[in-house]
Amino acid sequence: MMQLFQSSYYWLDLLVGYGFPAILFVFYLRGRVGQRDWRLFWIGALIGLFWEVPIFALSAMSKAPIVAWVHEFPMHWTVFMVSHTLWDGAIFLVGVWFVALICRPPVLARFRLSELAVMIAWGQASALLVELSSITNDAWVYVEGYWWNPTLFYVGAHPITLMMQPIWFVAPILFYFISLRMKDSNR
Repeated sequence: MMQLFQSSYYWLDLLVGYGFPAILFVFYLRGRVGQRDWRLFWIGALIGLFWEVPIFALSAMSKAPIVAWVHEFPMHWTVFMVSHTLWDGAIFLVGVWFVALICRPPVLARFRLSELAVMIAWGQASALLVELSSITNDAWVYVEGYWWNPTLFYVGAHPITLMMQPIWFVAPILFYFISLRMKDSNR
């Protein structure tokens, strides 16, 4: 079973990356998702471009890659780069939904440390889960040996590195403050 999942991992990666906004759009059209969430998804995807573009471009076109792909992509790397930015938008939006689930209403109406803490905790957990998912399914692994990306620990023979943790500490803070400035419409 694990081998089947590993062999289709890249396709599942694309399915979720491109499928989430499509499903979200249908929910938006039907009034199940408000304009604010729809916009927050795209803001999250745009924020994700700040790390996805350099990671993918440097890994595909330079002699100093950040990521090593264990198996070759079945499509051009830019298709996966866009998918991962859409994944980032989804991860940010799920963070908003966790805030709505955990914190008292109204959410994202004014600064609350509890809301920011939920966003940061979700960012840290999701970054670790994504990296664990990729290495346990032989998809990609962050290259170790760079002074700016130390290894935290190993899972099997693959390193779990530091790089995404600071990114997913700062990015939710930026996303949270942007979301506070948006008007609540049809939430």
